[in-house]
Amino acid sequence: MQSQNDARGRKHFTISVAGSTTSSRSASPAPSFDDEFDEKFAPKGEYDDPQSTDVYDIVLPWWRAAIRRKLVERVRLESKIIAKLQPIVRRPWLDLYFVYTSLAGSHTFFMVMLPAFAFFGHENIARDLIIVLASGVYLSSVMKDLFCAPRPFAPPVTRLTIGSFHLEYGFPSTHTTNGVSIALFFFVIAHQLTYTPTASITPLTLSIISGALIFYTFSIVFGRIYTAMHSFTDCVMGAILGTGIWWGNTNWAGHPFTLSTSNPLTAILSALGLGKLVNADQYLIHVFPGLGGAGWMDNWARTGGWEVPLLLIPLCLLAVNQHPQPVDDCPCFEDAIAFGSVVLGATVGLWGMKRHGIAVELNGPSIMPGSGWVRDAAGLWLQVERTWGDVALWWMLSLLKMATGILAIFVWRIVAKSALHLILPPTFRLLSKAFSLPNRRFYIPATEYKNVPSEFHVAEDGTIELHAIPSVIDLPSSAGVMVETGGIGSGVSGSSHRSPNNAEMKMRSVNGSGTHTVEAKKHSIPATSHSVRFGSAADEELHSVPAKDSVKHYDAEVLTKVIVYAGIAFIACEVMPLFFEASGWGLRSSP
Repeated sequence: MQSQNDARGRKHFTISVAGSTTSSRSASPAPSFDDEFDEKFAPKGEYDDPQSTDVYDIVLPWWRAAIRRKLVERVRLESKIIAKLQPIVRRPWLDLYFVYTSLAGSHTFFMVMLPAFAFFGHENIARDLIIVLASGVYLSSVMKDLFCAPRPFAPPVTRLTIGSFHLEYGFPSTHTTNGVSIALFFFVIAHQLTYTPTASITPLTLSIISGALIFYTFSIVFGRIYTAMHSFTDCVMGAILGTGIWWGNTNWAGHPFTLSTSNPLTAILSALGLGKLVNADQYLIHVFPGLGGAGWMDNWARTGGWEVPLLLIPLCLLAVNQHPQPVDDCPCFEDAIAFGSVVLGATVGLWGMKRHGIAVELNGPSIMPGSGWVRDAAGLWLQVERTWGDVALWWMLSLLKMATGILAIFVWRIVAKSALHLILPPTFRLLSKAFSLPNRRFYIPATEYKNVPSEFHVAEDGTIELHAIPSVIDLPSSAGVMVETGGIGSGVSGSSHRSPNNAEMKMRSVNGSGTHTVEAKKHSIPATSHSVRFGSAADEELHSVPAKDSVKHYDAEVLTKVIVYAGIAFIACEVMPLFFEASGWGLRSSP
């Protein structure tokens, strides 16, 4: 894609048939077309802007393009509103607060923190959270890639970001989806602990927890608007999606309300079969009861037969295969694969452990040493006074459990990923001789490359070096706050730069056809577009990615992620809790 100015000074872009695609790591990717899309959708011609409606009208089906046009209209209007709002509310300390608290609403944060629930004996909470979060990430990713709606235009807004969140489309907000569903998830747990015959927390404690969850949700949702990462429409849809996902998965009976039998609503509710008569004067109804999808899934995995893996594995692969194909190379697809595979591993793993009679729950609760609980002669748990030695022992084992569990996950990731990179490409090439394999845009088929870069590198002296363990998708970028103009869907060629007091910046560029060039690190700025980046992501691209194929992905990476992340869930939810119990480290802090 090349740009030129017409007689009236307007910039136009030409889409060439031989143009190469842009990287998902690019700060300002423009729509690009491979040969198949060029022939079908993109004859040579001029278009006003790399993010113009005309380009998307050509590439997207009519109904997707029509919805996108409506969304773009909203983004254009709301960008102006946010641009006027930012100078009023922005403060340096708020910039840091909302940027860094955004990590607490990301799927990456939860994928790092979820194992902790399983490591401390709450595998059921971990699995339910996995299902809720996976539903949010997958559905929001589908909608993002389906409609390719931009984030707020920068300019006029100033976007503040960290990590790789700005590389995705805007509608809906995944942060909002996750934040709302998680807040409701933990509210239900606190509510159930309050309103039970053996209540373990008081109504006052429930109010404090509710206030904290409201503040958490506000920080996540308002933070997306404050940082101009999302429009109001993005956040509203994310909140609706998050609430719907929570409602579909929760087993909450609903909040109890008592009505008088003389109330006209009582007769209507009774006719609809809602609620029950407590006595002659009172009628009880529970508001907003959940559908219990996560509980049903958990029970099915515990009691089901071979239909569990025989249904879930094809469904997971089908969800990967049917994920919408976007115009730009967006990381949404990789996020959806990761979380969908985690659900597969957690559910099938539970089924397998139960089927072989080795699940942790079969042996009853295992209490961590130092928790202050002992068994009496009758086998009942009794709470005793804890000493400082008990407290120190508990914390030592807690840190040891977390370190051991995370280490086991990373070891699995490294070994499994390297092995699959060796096994899958030749397997795909062999299968391609028998039938045509599915292939996704921006992903190179195995017939066009020899191997996938391994996690290990053999140096000249024969020593084995390990590449950096996390990728951009796996963990948040270690880079600081970026102030971005441009970015995916912004409608302009922009730049991203680090906030003040950050000394070093690295630049990478895109030439006229969209191909990344190593000359970027020499700070050469092409005429069409450029983006200033810094930190590990830029270093990785400048030093380790071949120039020709740097903008593509390997098809073997898709199945690799499915297997690796399914294995991570199985290790976190089943293997490590069993190991902690067998080692005498215990699981829970109380019976």
